[in-house]
Amino acid sequence: MKKDGIGGSNTTTGAAFEEKVELETFLSRQKGYFVKDNNVYFNQNPIARLCKKHNFYKYLQEYSIQWDKIISKQLLPDDAIHVTKNDTMFIIEYKSQKVPGSVDEKITTCDFKKDQYKKLLPNIVNIVEYIYILEGVFEAKSQYEDHLNYIIQKGCRYYFASDWKDLKPLQELGLPYLP
Repeated sequence: MKKDGIGGSNTTTGAAFEEKVELETFLSRQKGYFVKDNNVYFNQNPIARLCKKHNFYKYLQEYSIQWDKIISKQLLPDDAIHVTKNDTMFIIEYKSQKVPGSVDEKITTCDFKKDQYKKLLPNIVNIVEYIYILEGVFEAKSQYEDHLNYIIQKGCRYYFASDWKDLKPLQELGLPYLP
């Protein structure tokens, strides 16, 4: 997002935020982890599969799932990880906004998007979780209390970027970690 909310289609703040918190980078920095060809390994054992953005649809193709026969428009997850141990696909969306604006409404679409992902994944995973990582104005909780409560009411989750660090992602995704 450009400063003062101008030029939403040419956003830079959101992309920089995603890069800063993306799962592949985070996992690659953790003790015992490495990522190769979108596969996540812990102590040399495969434990998860990353499938963000267009890789999500390549992943579906591996299971012969034709997304366009199931939903009408592609959704491109900022991050997605299939954790095999708990048979869960975690869809993670990063939302950063410096001033109130259009992202306000976007965070209230979590239930629709989660349902769309569920339609695509029943033959691959048992559970679909939808998580927002929020930064900027969202941390002014009182202004967004209704939005944040709605996310929880709809069975989705959110974290503030300042809290989504250290071992928090590993714990929330059910991934192993070394102290």
